[in-house]
Amino acid sequence: MFSDERSRRVVFVSHCILNSNTRADGHAGVAGVNRRVLELLMQLNIGVAQMPCPELMCLGLDRGDVKGGERPVLLENTRIRAGMKSNRSAEVMDAMIAQVVAQVEQYVEHGFSVLGIIGINRSPSCGVDTTTVGNEEVKGEGVFIERLRTSLEAKGFYLNLAGTKVSQIDEALRSIRAMVEKSEATYAKAAGRALSSEFRDA
Repeated sequence: MFSDERSRRVVFVSHCILNSNTRADGHAGVAGVNRRVLELLMQLNIGVAQMPCPELMCLGLDRGDVKGGERPVLLENTRIRAGMKSNRSAEVMDAMIAQVVAQVEQYVEHGFSVLGIIGINRSPSCGVDTTTVGNEEVKGEGVFIERLRTSLEAKGFYLNLAGTKVSQIDEALRSIRAMVEKSEATYAKAAGRALSSEFRDA
């Protein structure tokens, strides 16, 4: 099964990596696609699963304030974070997360390698290494990424993550490469243990 040309290797990415039009007003650093990230994944023959944009679905394209783009980024991120912490936003995110988890389950069940999740550092929702709290960029995860990781781990999926920033693209690419290498090493060890078990049971 699945013996065609596919690589059987997948990463999940924040929506705006492939479509910056969903970014909050004043926050887009590329015109459409983060080409450097996509080119790296193409070079590595890794499939790209685009996650839905939590802020778009919870708060709308204008994030609930048409004047949001007039604020400094960190102030606007803090306002957005508050909106993403509401009960309604939690319900919307949980429905989105359930779909992502279901996709991961399908890939893993059929022997594919899910090599990680790529998010957006500083984002109040999709931050991986850093997010925005109290008008400052701080270490920690965004609201969506934290809920997603918790849901995945509850199902036994401990995926590696990498954060990106357009303004620090070389560092982001190194982080993605490191994530992929770490994940592939984990899969290789698991395959070795499984093979060893087969020999012991033979």
